[in-house]
Amino acid sequence: MKRDLPARTKKFALRVIKLCQTVNETPGVGWTLGDQLIRSGTSVGANVAEGAGAQSEADFLTKYSIALKEAHETLYWLDLIELSELIPSHRLGDLKQECNELVAILTTICKKLKDKRK
Repeated sequence: MKRDLPARTKKFALRVIKLCQTVNETPGVGWTLGDQLIRSGTSVGANVAEGAGAQSEADFLTKYSIALKEAHETLYWLDLIELSELIPSHRLGDLKQECNELVAILTTICKKLKDKRK
């Protein structure tokens, strides 16, 4: 599972980008929420990619911990977009599910690394 994580998070980022193109069609609040979502949603994969070049196990854990925080933030923005009815719920379901799965994967990886360091 860990080996496909960089590709999976990149695919997730691309899905977020496409969603933000739609969200940004609504001026004002839409642009603001889209900006926040694109920053956190693409940061998940960027930090996973940085983890691949980590200089140490501690550096790797730091990058993956940041990716986890960004995934949690992405869920928050997706929820706000859904609750504000900028995008219909049925269009967000798969993306939110993927984000929840990424949270679970990253949580497991970070927990295992933290336990190993004890």
